[in-house]
Parts: sequence; C-alpha cells; structure tokens
Amino acid sequence: MERLTGKRHNQARRAYRVKAKVSGTADRPRLAVRVSNLHITAQIIDDNQGFTLAYATTAGSKIQGTMTEKATWIGIQIAKKAAKAKINKVVFDRGGKKYHGRVKALAESARTEGLEF
Repeated sequence: MERLTGKRHNQARRAYRVKAKVSGTADRPRLAVRVSNLHITAQIIDDNQGFTLAYATTAGSKIQGTMTEKATWIGIQIAKKAAKAKINKVVFDRGGKKYHGRVKALAESARTEGLEF
C-alpha cells in the first residue's frame, strides 16, 4: 500500500509544480484536464474570479470507444463551448500528467477546433 501512497504523492507534487507556473486570467483562462480510469474532464477556469467558464466531461454521456477517442471528443466539445463563450486563447493545465497519449489527444483536438494555447 505504501507504493500507491508514494505514487499519489509524486503525482500531487507534479500537479502543484504545473499549477505554480500556470494561472488563468480573464484574457487567457486555464484549461484544466482531469483523466481518471474511466472518464475525462476538461474545464476552462478564470482563476482571478474563481469561476468556471466552460465544462465538458464523459461522465454521464454515452460515448463509446477507447479513452483516447473519448479524450479527442472532449477536446472538440470543450473547444466548441469555449467558442460559444467567446474564448479563443487559454493556458493548458495538464494536471501533473505527461503531455502524451490522452492528454495530448485532447489538446490537439481542441487546437484543431480553433482553441489557441
């Protein structure tokens, strides 16, 4: 059990390290990504006001496929919601995850839909 505690501790340290450098403003809100074993969540946050501007998740949806396909779908959805909220530039908060696989698929699909970061 101590191995899992260490892994969670290291992941939290990586997340804090990223969060220390990345902050969302009204001009460039933060696109925060959360990847769990079954679901992917992305939200655009204005950290100055502490307010979520756009939100997309696979939880409660009937999307099928691999987690990478779900991440691609979430990237498209969050970019559409950002465009509806008149947001076109964000800073990317990967939440301590490597920019690889699911996180990369979400980011690239959001970029193809017009979101800049």
